[in-house]
Amino acid sequence: MRFIRRTAIATAIAISISGCAATQTDDIVKAKPEFYGTTEPFTSEAVYFVMTDRFVDGDPNNNYEEQGGDHPTWQLRLDGPDGKYANVGYMGGDLQGVIDNAEYISDMGFTAVWLTPLVANPDQAFTGDEQITYGGQFKDGGKTGYHGYWATNFYEPDEHWVSESLTVKQYTDKMRNEFGLKSVFDIVANHGTPSFTMPEDQPGYGEIYDKDGNLVADHQNLHPEELSPDTNPLHAFFHDYPDLVKLSNLDDTNPDVRDYLINSYLYWIEQGADAFRIDTIRHVPHAFWREASDRIRAKHPGFYMFGESFQYDANFIAQHTLPKNGGISVLDFPMQKAMLSVFEKPAESDFAEMEDVLYLTHGPYNNPYDLTTFYDNHDMPRMNATDEGFINAHNWLFTVRGIPVVYQGSEIGFMRGTAEHAGNRNYLGQDNIDSAPQSDIYQSLKAIANVRKQVPALQRGLQVNVKLQGNEAVFYRVLQDENTAQTALVLLNKGDEPATMSVSQFLQEGQWQEQLSGKSLTIAEGDSLSSTVSANGVQVWVREGEVTAPSLIAAMTAQMQVQ
Repeated sequence: MRFIRRTAIATAIAISISGCAATQTDDIVKAKPEFYGTTEPFTSEAVYFVMTDRFVDGDPNNNYEEQGGDHPTWQLRLDGPDGKYANVGYMGGDLQGVIDNAEYISDMGFTAVWLTPLVANPDQAFTGDEQITYGGQFKDGGKTGYHGYWATNFYEPDEHWVSESLTVKQYTDKMRNEFGLKSVFDIVANHGTPSFTMPEDQPGYGEIYDKDGNLVADHQNLHPEELSPDTNPLHAFFHDYPDLVKLSNLDDTNPDVRDYLINSYLYWIEQGADAFRIDTIRHVPHAFWREASDRIRAKHPGFYMFGESFQYDANFIAQHTLPKNGGISVLDFPMQKAMLSVFEKPAESDFAEMEDVLYLTHGPYNNPYDLTTFYDNHDMPRMNATDEGFINAHNWLFTVRGIPVVYQGSEIGFMRGTAEHAGNRNYLGQDNIDSAPQSDIYQSLKAIANVRKQVPALQRGLQVNVKLQGNEAVFYRVLQDENTAQTALVLLNKGDEPATMSVSQFLQEGQWQEQLSGKSLTIAEGDSLSSTVSANGVQVWVREGEVTAPSLIAAMTAQMQVQ
């Protein structure tokens, strides 16, 4: 959120208690200036993204391996060349599997877990559309709802995720109370299930049920242009034109649809959701999201939401962040694209590519510090980088502005370089998690993520760049408000050789401590801070106390005015 910046000069007023007129004293009390990137509380979080079915099978009793009859849903393998494979059936992951590994996630430095949708999906593989094959795209034939995005009932948890001893509410309570982990739920408004082109209509597909289990909408296997929303009540939930592949196109202009969806979001907050990630947000008009956010925040003030607007145009995706459009943050796709360019080939790239996508000043976003930052996810090819590339990406992600999001498995470089139906969504499993501490990527991620977890300046602090050039990035993160006065100086080296960096610009005198090594330096006025950063390394130097350097105060004051 954008907030009015203030220097806060308070004037003391002396009022006579003896009946005389009030007189203003000559005493002027000056409060310290406030510097911050944002006051959004959720920026304190770091998010681990779990594709629930592909994480860990914690309860074999909810696998339903015989489900689907002639159209089975279990373990639908797609074979590719050279022994490569993917899968479009259920593979067993569930909420119990996440609970079983909650300590692993928390110890890594994460404070929130984003889950793919938990709502009920059809119980058969889809028979319409073109058949999906290894490496294929934009085809739904033969796939199941293992991913959770094909809702048949927006109020009901799918039987594959919950257990007899673990409801969704019990899950969120355990995550929060026992492991300090918040829950981010994935919500959808644009679509339901694939709903037409089936040889014969299948149960669940094209159907939507209410919270009491009553059928309220049915596409009836008809092409959208064949629907009769004005005369058939079961068609009234849908637009009579297609949008994404063969998915039903929900009619956001229908008040009954808006109530159905928004009330379902409120229901999931009651079940323990701390934030929402919104799927395909750009496919639903701003007016819907303004109404949804107003209704949600009327009951839950400040509730944080971020949307997936799969575009690389910052001016386009920034529209969602404006208060008039609901004030919903977004996944930072422009930075994601730049991160791939820089970190997939770190020896050939320049940190300067990152400067423009930060949008620290004169940017289109309501507040760039509130964006969720990432380098890949389940809908795109995983980053195709070396171990060092992943290490450098994490060092950047956990020190720059924004809320870092890491997709499950990236802590070990799992299935790197693979696309959605070529391995990107393959089952991670307990064995990979148990062996993760042996990975250099994991060790480096854990180190920098836990530094961010302990340093408020890296979470909400104003970012002031000193140098983004070649293999080196140098910048400050400064947080100064009524509760905190802290400055962090970040040194990044993505080169394959150690680099000695010397910083004098904006440097304040005082005691500085490096957070990963514990090393301390006492800096006198006029000194430089000089340190050698290891290859593919990061250093975070922290100074506690009020900002005193006039040049830094001036730079930050000017920057905040044009943020």
